[in-house]
Amino acid sequence: MDRVTLRGVRAYGRHGWEPDERDRPQPFVIDLDAEIDLRAAQLSDDLAETIDYAALHRRLVTIVESTSYALLERLASDILEAVFEDARVARAIVTIAKPAILDGTTPSVTFDRANPHYEGT
Repeated sequence: MDRVTLRGVRAYGRHGWEPDERDRPQPFVIDLDAEIDLRAAQLSDDLAETIDYAALHRRLVTIVESTSYALLERLASDILEAVFEDARVARAIVTIAKPAILDGTTPSVTFDRANPHYEGT
């Protein structure tokens, strides 16, 4: 299976267990791998046959900026739901890191899930 990958998507959101973490926007970094069969795009050279990674980037940033959750797990779930709206995506791996929270340590959460709406062969 082929992949469309976004690395280092930076967005500012209000997510965290402690209430003061949701008082002000803080940085989040997202890595995403979306498994999709890209043979049609390879042959056609047509954007409609693949994932528009610019549109996907905008969607990820919008999700981070427009929601507020206590847990990164909930945010990761929302991101996967958005990716899985495209039934051509077979599987996705999303990692969300929170680089500004612990002194010199960057916590992250990674989800690796199959798309329940996948329409592949």
